[in-house]
Amino acid sequence: MILTVCMSPSVDVTIELDSLNVGKVNMVKSKTLSFTGKALNVAIGVARLGGEAHATGFMYNENGQMFIDALDREGVRFTFVWNSGRVRENYKCIDKRSMLTEINDVGGQVEGDKLVELLHMIQTSSASADVTVISGSLPRGVGDSYYRDLFRSVDPRSLRIVDTEGERLLAALEAGVDLVKPNLEELENTLGRKLKNRTEMLQGCHELLDRGAKSVLLSLGGNGAILTNGTKNFFCKSINVAVNSTVGAGDAMVAAVANMMQQGADLPEILRAGVAAGTAAVTTFGTISFAREKYEEIFGNLKVTEF
Repeated sequence: MILTVCMSPSVDVTIELDSLNVGKVNMVKSKTLSFTGKALNVAIGVARLGGEAHATGFMYNENGQMFIDALDREGVRFTFVWNSGRVRENYKCIDKRSMLTEINDVGGQVEGDKLVELLHMIQTSSASADVTVISGSLPRGVGDSYYRDLFRSVDPRSLRIVDTEGERLLAALEAGVDLVKPNLEELENTLGRKLKNRTEMLQGCHELLDRGAKSVLLSLGGNGAILTNGTKNFFCKSINVAVNSTVGAGDAMVAAVANMMQQGADLPEILRAGVAAGTAAVTTFGTISFAREKYEEIFGNLKVTEF
């Protein structure tokens, strides 16, 4: 089983426009609503690959039922810590050039006893999880150090994946993780500097290894991804596809990686799966995951090289 922990769920309103004109009236071509959150997206991706996913984390009373319905449709089991209030709403505007503009709401507040309750829930649930994924932002008012507490609550027999950035990521590394999945911008934000070429990117990945990660998967968007464990370094270039939306691509990558890690795959196969899922996800508009058939098609056309 793969356990995913969603700290800050969101209702994502994805809007397609011809162009986004600031200060002017914009006409909507299409609009979709997704009941999401990074770790929930990962759970759905795992389920679409035929894996067993269990989602947990925080949920909110006023509109949480819509998330329950969405997870039921995908065949994802769930156990949440419930809170008063509403799930936040995020707006994602995509123009005809596939340029994404995001407006993200802040998460609701969580009482201290709920923070403790979630740690206990993770401790119990991760005991039967082959892989535990914790990703995304935190509720309003919760300190970054909570990420360290989260990973310290994970059963030591479960492989641990983190997908966040900045001080949250550094806090998670203090507890030790098996895989970190930043994109280039997130890695640069975490380290506080620009990484201009592959050598500098690899050096940045190695800094995360020195801080407590066993491996680092660096997403380069349409250019593919790098995976390193400090001893071996691999690169996988993506294939050219029609990009309809980048929403959920990173979460799709994590889902496929978690699935491969559960199966005991080697680093090249883990990397190939991650790039295949991320690429499959960008071919669809307004969805938070990918079709398994598209994933398998792309997976068969990717090559991994060691450098």
